Amino acid sequence: QGTRILPFSDAEYEARLTKLRAHMADAGIAACVLTSMHNVAYYSGFLYCAFGRPYALVVTPCGTVTFSAGIDAAQPWRRGYGDNITYTDWHRNNYWRAIQSVAGVGRVIGYEGDHLSLTQKALLDEFLTPKSCVDMAPATMQQRMHKSAAEIDLIRAGANVADVGG
Repeated sequence: QGTRILPFSDAEYEARLTKLRAHMADAGIAACVLTSMHNVAYYSGFLYCAFGRPYALVVTPCGTVTFSAGIDAAQPWRRGYGDNITYTDWHRNNYWRAIQSVAGVGRVIGYEGDHLSLTQKALLDEFLTPKSCVDMAPATMQQRMHKSAAEIDLIRAGANVADVGG
């Protein structure tokens, strides 16, 4: 498996997830299916490169799981906070079957209305048969806008590297 390499501490990711889970609880959301690079990276540390395959992070009240294609050679586990499920594309829609195994069926599902394509939203509806869906994009954007001390330190370090390089 190897050693995990993350931009932030476990405590930083737990703080982010605690805020997300509080919003989920307030909205009655059982599972949040995040699909954008920015939200997957923000809540797990894993910055994916799709290569034509879909990626996700599913957050439940007690779990955090990234979903990645088999071509990544365990990189999502090594570079992500939480668990990882690697799916194969040997059968059409294995990605959604894997997400279904964590998110469940017939529950209230959070998703990113500004990122999920119409085709992928139809597959979410088909595989998860949600009781209802809640667009989490505005709430996650609001949370990402407020920077923690750890984020500010990383931004400053990056700016310092740019200053020296410039």
